[in-house]
Formats: sequence, C-alpha cells, structure tokens
Amino acid sequence: MNLDTPSSPHIHSGVRINSMMLRVCLALVPAIIAYTWFFGWGLCINILLAVATALCAEALMLRIRQRPIAPFLTDGSALVTGLLLAFCIPPFAPWWITVMGAAFAIIVAKQLYGGLGYNPFNPAMVGYVMLLISFPLEMTQWVPPNIVNQLEIGFIDTLNIIFTGNFPYQLSIDALTMATPLDTIKTELGLNVTVTEIIRGNAIFGDFGGVGWEWVGNWVLLGGIWLIYKHIISWHIPVALLGSLVIISFFFFMLDPDAYPSPMFHLFSGATLLAAFFIATDPVSASTTPRGRIYYGIGIGVLIYVIRTWGGYPDGVAFAVLLMNMAAPTIDYYTQPRVYGHPKAHHTIHPSRRDDGDKP
Repeated sequence: MNLDTPSSPHIHSGVRINSMMLRVCLALVPAIIAYTWFFGWGLCINILLAVATALCAEALMLRIRQRPIAPFLTDGSALVTGLLLAFCIPPFAPWWITVMGAAFAIIVAKQLYGGLGYNPFNPAMVGYVMLLISFPLEMTQWVPPNIVNQLEIGFIDTLNIIFTGNFPYQLSIDALTMATPLDTIKTELGLNVTVTEIIRGNAIFGDFGGVGWEWVGNWVLLGGIWLIYKHIISWHIPVALLGSLVIISFFFFMLDPDAYPSPMFHLFSGATLLAAFFIATDPVSASTTPRGRIYYGIGIGVLIYVIRTWGGYPDGVAFAVLLMNMAAPTIDYYTQPRVYGHPKAHHTIHPSRRDDGDKP
C-alpha cells in the first residue's frame, strides 16, 4: 500500500548546506584579513592551495565512487575543510605540506567513510594531525609578526618561500622562525622558569596571548558570535568549551600563578577560539543533542587544558577534538531528548477546583 505521507523529517530549516558553508567562510574573512596583516601572505596562498587540492580530491573520489560530482562539489564542505586546514598550517610551510594535508583530509577522513554526513572525525583536524605527526619540523616553523614586518616580506617573497624554499636576504628558515607563545611557555616551565619571568620582556607575548594572535582571535570570536546570531551554529559547544577551559585554567592559575598561565592566555593563544566556533561545531562529527553538545564542549575544553599542561604538545586542540569525536555517538545515545522535545508536564489541581470535580 502506498502512503502519501513521506518519512520524517517533515520540517525544513530553510538553510541549505551550501548556504551554511558560505556563511562559515564569510565569518572567517575578518580573521583572514587580520592574520594576513600580522603574518604576511602565507595564509592566503595556503588557502588557495588547500581549497584547490580539496576540491580536486573530492572530484576524484566522487568519480571513483561513481557519484554525481557537481552537487557534492558545490555544497561547500570541501571548501570549508581546506579553509580550516590552511588556518592551522604555518604561513611559510612548503607547498606540498598543504597539498598533502588537504588531500588526506578529503580522501581518508571524508570520502573513504562515505562522504559528507558519514565522516565520524573532523576532516580538517585529521589532515592537520597527520601533518603534525609526520612532518613535525615543517609544522612547527612559525614566523612571529615582528620579523615579517621588519623584513617586509611581500607576496612575491612569500611565493618564493613556499614553492622554492628561497628566503629573502639569503636567510634560512631557522633565522626567521621561532617558538610560538604556547611552545615557549611549555618549554620554559619545564626548565623551572616562572610564567612572569617567561613573559616579561619577551616580544612575542602581548596583553593576553601572543602578539598578533590576540587580534586574530578577536575577529574569530566576532565571526563565531555572528554565526550563532544567524543560527548557523548553536551556543552550546562554544560556551561549554570556553567555559570549561576558563574554569579549569582559573583554578590552577589561582593555585600557583607562576606555574600555570592565566585563563585569558589560554583563550587567546593557539587555536582555542577557532576550535570553539568553527571546528568543534562541525555538524557531522560533533554531538547533536542540546545536552550532549554541552558535555561534548566541556570534554574538548578540559582535554585542551590537560594536553597543553601535562601532554606532549603545546596546543592540543586537534587531539582534543578528535578524541571527543570518538565519544560523540555515545554522548548522543545517553542524552536523547524527550520525543516531542519538551520536559514532562506536571499538572496541578487548583484548591478551589478539588471539591467540584475539577469543573470550570
């Protein structure tokens, strides 16, 4: 017997996937401008490389899987994956680093699991972790903004660095790069130097985090708030992630301010804000229930602090996201909302209606 009623869901949100992905990209534009202002043209070139590679890898895999190419290629998911991955790669990294990371993210972390909607892990973070483990030297060569400005490294110079490895003024990569604020804090604390001594007089530190990174973080924060305002993402994961990170870092900071950096340093250093609004909120690999999103965000925030403080890596955002990706299905299972999404109603009888049989 044919039924006229289609299967659920019956209500369309009105937002298509490509529209949602486009708004995510637009929300990152101010941060991209700030990043380019402080760290040079490397991010823009990396974005072009990562996005082009992601689209080509997506088309190749769709062709191999005998799936239609145009609808999946224009949904914007590969574009966002390439964009987020480029944000996590050092701006002067060799071109093949970006290409390998984007190809691995799309082919292994996305298409081999069945494509968009089936990938259990965030593809951009899988690509980043593969690069970080396989090529730690190239993935840790960050250039501070003051050196970029002093040497006046322009667009052509950046192209030469990325594609040929030739640096301006006959310099080497070791003469340009230095440890990030998170790496500096972690290394110096291991040498029994206090946080105050590390930050005092060090040009890479600003008011809260690293110089330049603070402003990039500000624009990432504003872009994320705009996404919440537009209902592209919900507030649960960002608030839970940032709140848990602030609470746990504040606790240890109050115990010993010279052994543990402040909560503001953790918020505005590394990829914390990018993870809170753009990475952890991936609708496919993140938890989907409202209560589950809060647990999921808390887990990422706590793991970021644990890895940064006692782990082997100075940041730890990618590992925290991937670990909680594994826990997301279980969290969803135990946090399913009631059938109609409302708490159980508790009916009470007014005292004046108890004696008359509850008549109006």
